Amino acid sequence: MAWLTDLTHRLRFRRSPPADERSRMRAVANNLILHLHPTRVPAPALRFTHTWGLGGISALLSVLLIATGVLLMFRYDASIERAYPAIQTLETVVPFGALLRGLHHWAANLLVVTVVLHLVRVFLTGGFFGERRGNWLFGLGLLLLVLAFNFTGYLLPWDQLAFWAITVGTGLLDYIPVLGKAVATFLLGGPEVGQAALRNFYALHVAVLPAVLVLALSYHFWRVRKDGGVALPEATGPVEKLTTIPHLVGVELGVALVTLAGLVIFAMLVPAPLEAMANPAHPPNPAKAAWYFLGVQELLLHMHPLAALALSTIGLLGLAAVPYWDREASAIGVLGRSARGREVALAGLLLSLLVTPALVLLDEWWLDLPGWLPGWPTLIANGLLPLLLSLGGLAAVYWGLRRALRARHGEALVGLFSFVVGALLVLTVIGIFFRGPNMALVFGT
Repeated sequence: MAWLTDLTHRLRFRRSPPADERSRMRAVANNLILHLHPTRVPAPALRFTHTWGLGGISALLSVLLIATGVLLMFRYDASIERAYPAIQTLETVVPFGALLRGLHHWAANLLVVTVVLHLVRVFLTGGFFGERRGNWLFGLGLLLLVLAFNFTGYLLPWDQLAFWAITVGTGLLDYIPVLGKAVATFLLGGPEVGQAALRNFYALHVAVLPAVLVLALSYHFWRVRKDGGVALPEATGPVEKLTTIPHLVGVELGVALVTLAGLVIFAMLVPAPLEAMANPAHPPNPAKAAWYFLGVQELLLHMHPLAALALSTIGLLGLAAVPYWDREASAIGVLGRSARGREVALAGLLLSLLVTPALVLLDEWWLDLPGWLPGWPTLIANGLLPLLLSLGGLAAVYWGLRRALRARHGEALVGLFSFVVGALLVLTVIGIFFRGPNMALVFGT
């Protein structure tokens, strides 16, 4: 029985590592944490209301998406004949397959929301001043990367919703001068959504974009640490600093657990959507893009596609130019730049919630520039003119907020930013809930 005694001793030893081994494991974990964070952080940086944990939540969702995506790859087949049946098998036969797909689907959608909100938070707290300018521009690139991730993954179920959303989305690229048609053809592998498109989207989604995302996030986090962490207001006296372990790690762990628990519960209660198998011969009415592109699709109903894309591009370029336009670095870390700035931000948001629906209704039922200007080319009457009117309206909002509320330049920019964010939110909501057959406005069911 000596062998049984020896085996019992070995199992007991493996269950309970010696103290020096546990110390080494703890040291490795601590070194990993302190590689991502400084050893001490200012106490104000731990206030949840200062950051809302949006950066950490976005990072957590990215890791969750990669992990669940790898598991989904074991059951997925990127062919137009077998992709949809593979999803059906995953949903109905594979244990916890529906939950796994739901987690992946809703985490991807939530990631778009958290990244946008993180961008809004950084803007409102002046997290782009000084040395942080480069990371602000890099963050805009990360937003585009997240949208590309969602866009490529949207097609993979190969159902009606995915097929026609990608058809509409790639159709927008055709309107981009010079490169648009070539980019659309490259993505689709031809003139239309088919097997080549599914293969290309799958390769981008599971190989190219994850590698780019990991590298981009690594640089982004390194840059945040190098720039001094979260943007905080200039201190008037000594600032208490707390150790990262356990103070910051405890907050991050709590936020992570709450996020994961909420996501799991939501995925259990609301399954990921799956419509009938894709059928190129039977388009749905209406055919809508993915929800995060519905704001742009809504613009297409009111102006020429070139004008809508130009307006969207100007908006992105404006965000990229903000660090060079707003140099009020003394307001770093202050929400809205000041108390007056917060009032201006609220005024801009409320103004957009009133003006944007009114303009949509006005254009839907009364305004008809091409009809009023029959001799003008469509590109001018329905393109250049609406674009100039839109840009003029944004300039009027900036100057109106500055004059009416006696705001400084930076405060007025905050108000203009809030107006644009509110307008995009309204356009997206209209596209989701109030566009029916033939993309006509509908109210109620």
